[in-house]
Amino acid sequence: MRIKAYAKVNISLDIVGKREDGYHILEMVMQAIDLYDEINIEKQSKDITIKCNKPYVPTDERNLAYKAAKLFMEKYHIHSGVNINIKKNIPVCAGLAGGSTDGAAVLKLMNKLFEVNASDEELMELGLKLGADVPYCIKGGTALCKGIGEEVTKLNEFKDKILVLVKPPFGVSTKSVYQDFDLGKVRSHPNTEVLIKAIESDDLRMVSNNMKNLLENVTLRKHKVLINIKEEMKNTGAIGAMMSGSGPTVFAFFDDMLKAQKCFEKMKLKYTDVFITRTI
Repeated sequence: MRIKAYAKVNISLDIVGKREDGYHILEMVMQAIDLYDEINIEKQSKDITIKCNKPYVPTDERNLAYKAAKLFMEKYHIHSGVNINIKKNIPVCAGLAGGSTDGAAVLKLMNKLFEVNASDEELMELGLKLGADVPYCIKGGTALCKGIGEEVTKLNEFKDKILVLVKPPFGVSTKSVYQDFDLGKVRSHPNTEVLIKAIESDDLRMVSNNMKNLLENVTLRKHKVLINIKEEMKNTGAIGAMMSGSGPTVFAFFDDMLKAQKCFEKMKLKYTDVFITRTI
């Protein structure tokens, strides 16, 4: 049983508070893109085994796909095992929900494979135990995510918009970025309402002009190369460029495929992980 596990970008990422348990309270507009891992699951008599085409991806209990399978088995009292095969295309530690989308895909596949018939809401509740992006990854598409990621509201589809993504040759720890974030120093927040209206009217330029990610305050300060990437992308015709999630991937919207291709080719001379894709 096979499924595509799609990556996401944050069209906005706002932090509106902090809970007593230390978790940040978020307000994010998330968008699925046509860059995906392929997840295949088969039943086996016992244990959870993982195979992956990329040697640097852990295939033990550190992998979110493994954690998802274990969580699902415990919740629904499944006593046989599964073999999970991951064809990895999404860069890791990149701000694109590469691990979260694999975990979400495993929950969805196991739900079908073992004929549990749990609702999306049940899977999202389970997924939240794995990470803040997992509930969104179960829903996909264009969505407003609030709280610590558990409140997911579908928005108008913002599909078929051209994107170029650049992931520099280093990863970023989401946990450390949030630890270094200081809400008291924030001078301006994303205008989520304006952004949602822009999405509703399918206005790419208005969306690009209102994108904002508060975590850029942390990651761009540490990695100045990301500022250069954003500038270069804008100079090659991007309408807007921004870091996704906690980074370090930078994405840019284009209204013309030729401009996007030009940007892609220019960035490919400097960076290995460069993608040209669309919103879905």
